[in-house]
Amino acid sequence: MNVVDSSGWLEFFADGPNAAFFAASIIDTDRLVVPTISLLEVFKRVFAQRGENAALQVAAQMRQGRVVDLDADLAMQAASLGLLHKLPLADSVMLATAQAHSATLWTQDADFDGIDGVRYIRHASVR
Repeated sequence: MNVVDSSGWLEFFADGPNAAFFAASIIDTDRLVVPTISLLEVFKRVFAQRGENAALQVAAQMRQGRVVDLDADLAMQAASLGLLHKLPLADSVMLATAQAHSATLWTQDADFDGIDGVRYIRHASVR
């Protein structure tokens, strides 16, 4: 199973330098888990940058995976992981969702670098 964090989705949709790193996980929709917070973040960013129609198209592609809601148990696990790894709220939800589904988390967000179960690639614009 795979979870692609918001930075990975945005990189993929923008066809950025690291898009290929995320492509296989995104295309394999049978093994794709999509946290609702990722759907929120990506939809919001694409809507702001490219408009509602583009955001709806992006959301439709994301929804081809298994969309996972944030429930009470997942929220408490995310809070624990956030404290343990010093992660912001959205990142802790991504990690908790990945762990709850025995999934690999794919990211270019440096907050995740070195965490077990995470495949991290340095963002191409970061030096």
